[in-house]
Amino acid sequence: MSPTATVGYLDCFSGVSGDMLLGALVHAGLEEDFLRAEIAKLGIADLHMEIEEAKSQSIGCRKVRFSGGNQQPLRTLPVILPILEESGLEPTIVHSCIQVFQALAEAEAKVHEMSPDRVHFHEIGALDTIADIVGVVSGLHHLGISRLACSPLPLGRGFVQCDHGKLPLPAPAVCELLRDIPTYGVDIPLELVTPTGAALIKVLADDFGPMIPMTIHATGYGGGSHTLPDKQPNLLRFFVGSEETVTESQSVTVIETRLDDWNTEGFPHICQRLLEHGALDVSLCPCHGKKGRPGYTLQIICPEHARVALQDLVFQETSAIGLRYRNEKRRTLPRKQVIIETEWGPVTAKQVSAPGGDILYPEYEECKKIADQQNIPLDKVYRIIYGMGEKL
Repeated sequence: MSPTATVGYLDCFSGVSGDMLLGALVHAGLEEDFLRAEIAKLGIADLHMEIEEAKSQSIGCRKVRFSGGNQQPLRTLPVILPILEESGLEPTIVHSCIQVFQALAEAEAKVHEMSPDRVHFHEIGALDTIADIVGVVSGLHHLGISRLACSPLPLGRGFVQCDHGKLPLPAPAVCELLRDIPTYGVDIPLELVTPTGAALIKVLADDFGPMIPMTIHATGYGGGSHTLPDKQPNLLRFFVGSEETVTESQSVTVIETRLDDWNTEGFPHICQRLLEHGALDVSLCPCHGKKGRPGYTLQIICPEHARVALQDLVFQETSAIGLRYRNEKRRTLPRKQVIIETEWGPVTAKQVSAPGGDILYPEYEECKKIADQQNIPLDKVYRIIYGMGEKL
């Protein structure tokens, strides 16, 4: 793997909001002067920004607050869009900000069964929220984040009071925004994911799941406003780093079935067919089936897109009448094919970049061919080629 683009990862262990996101960006290295200059491009009078150094459970963080008067009008999408379009912000930033507000409007419209243009944004149409969204989008752009990944989002329980009245948590608009995004419930009676935070994640995040392969260059923490139970820090953690390019898929599907009435002489045949149709690995292991009968577990590892075709092959070639499958994450070491010049001629091998240094793995078929031709032990061929690998 080699470093490539600058990437970011959002670790939302205590949720996400617009101000937490912006605070994390500032703590990770976003310059205050740049942020003030970007917010000023909105041309909104009396909009003031304050950056506070704070701590949550002894962990340093940043909190960003905007103020601009207590009286805020009820803004609709047609009112907010001209503020962005007539600003001095770069067109790409304006475009992303508009996408965030459109996502918010569409979610609220779905909940209240009305047109998105008629939705009054209430709290999320306030000037501080407009500034949060502009600050986050501009900040990610300025930091050069080409890919943004995010952890699954925790959702609290209970109720929240807003201009619509008392709403259940997670808020209905948040539920709409988080469609197809990984979430999990927590026993915390607070709003952990706000509509603004959910909209920013929905529009800006490219991937969801565990931390992506990256070399970390900076870490920032954005502080939230709640006091969480059990001394849980109310923080959003943001990693900035260089992406590690991985040549193989790190998300795979595992297919399994148990066979206790199948002639295993057919395994080499089905193994070859499965590999030809996209399987990454195929294995057959002894097991005990129902009623203590001996059998075998057939396991196939493959990319998700190959799953259906491989399942059909298993049904065609074995006595299986049912299959299990699951998605898993994996880590593979970088490798490349190399040609080794030996006393018997060129031999193909894999050169694997391991943490302790490069390792050479000769291909079995080529070593077997040399052993047969030279009438020498196969192990001797391996030992000689391994020794040559130590000199690379």
